[in-house]
Amino acid sequence: MSSTRTKFDRQLSKLNDSLIQMSKMVESAIHDAVRGLVEQNVELANKAIGADEEIDGMEKEIESLCLDIILRQQPVAGDLRAISAVLKIITDLERIGDHATDISEITIFLSKSQYMKKLVHIPKMAEETMNMLSMAIDSFVNKDVSLAKKVIAADDIVDDLFVEVKQKLIEMIKQDVEHVDQSMDFMMVAKYFERIGDHAVNIAEWVVFSLTGIHKDIKIM
Repeated sequence: MSSTRTKFDRQLSKLNDSLIQMSKMVESAIHDAVRGLVEQNVELANKAIGADEEIDGMEKEIESLCLDIILRQQPVAGDLRAISAVLKIITDLERIGDHATDISEITIFLSKSQYMKKLVHIPKMAEETMNMLSMAIDSFVNKDVSLAKKVIAADDIVDDLFVEVKQKLIEMIKQDVEHVDQSMDFMMVAKYFERIGDHAVNIAEWVVFSLTGIHKDIKIM
């Protein structure tokens, strides 16, 4: 194996390690955001918000590494697909981090009031979306197309839970107008989790592309 290829492989390995590190940071931020919401824990909410800057910095670092590899190594075929996929994946990871912040900001806003009822369906949405994200990253690390497709299929579960949450909140608004504002805040939280699920799907679709050259049933390269 040539020294050029050896150096290239080391760069790809570093890229994978950096992506895994960023995904762990994002997963931790979501976990803190969810616990903060359920427990009305402002400290955890602030921790999730504080992680956003570090996640943004990691995105820029990985982006710079990807562009450096492309310019210096001029990868082709599968290598180019993998690097292109990473550039897309880190964008979705960064946006998931943003949503963890959005949820945490609502948590802080609601922290001074008692919840109108115990949260049940929103934590279920959170659990499903966190599982989707974890599987999406695992599918990239293990180059597992079948696992990536499971993530894509799981989006229907999150969508159904969102519809259920929305319907229940609408019913509660009709029964008790006093809690309209809080209901709308929880509606936004549910919407953020639905979006996190969408970003996990995006990641899985880019994993499929990196391994097959096919994105959303269209052959790209």
